[in-house]
Amino acid sequence: MTVLPFVLLIAVFYFMMIRPENKRKKAEEKMRSELAVGDEITTIGGLVGTICTLKEDTVVIETSADRVRVEFTKTAIAGKRAPASEEKK
Repeated sequence: MTVLPFVLLIAVFYFMMIRPENKRKKAEEKMRSELAVGDEITTIGGLVGTICTLKEDTVVIETSADRVRVEFTKTAIAGKRAPASEEKK
């Protein structure tokens, strides 16, 4: 009888904390694997730019009209931004 509350507690932790975290990690990994040259991205530091070069573990982005190029690891990418034409809609 004393084991049942522990099993229920573990099940609640799994469905409320562990499972959603794993789904989020898979979605981020999928987004990073589908990156292409020309995509607009945001880094975890808040830097916004367009992808110029893709390598296995790194990405080179252009950050401004001055064509400043910066290299980041793929894990530093927080998200992909929608193209400007879709943002205006």
